[in-house]
Amino acid sequence: MANSPQARKRAKQNQVRRVHNHSQRATVRTAVKKFEAALAAGDVDSAKAAYQDSASKIDRAVVKGLHHKNRAARLKSRLNKRLKELAA
Repeated sequence: MANSPQARKRAKQNQVRRVHNHSQRATVRTAVKKFEAALAAGDVDSAKAAYQDSASKIDRAVVKGLHHKNRAARLKSRLNKRLKELAA
């Protein structure tokens, strides 16, 4: 356990941030799962809407520092590729 007041404060802040970041990552994962469910159903319109929602949440995660920008670009690219395959 932290002994100095500064270390105690940092430990408390890290715990709060860990919980918040976990929630934000779960939001991104849920959005991607909804997109994948729409793809599996074969519904192009709902898949497009789910892709837009997913891309927005992924971009927000980058701004908040949860994901690296290259990881976000790679993920969005893969999702978009699957959407185009469904639409074709």
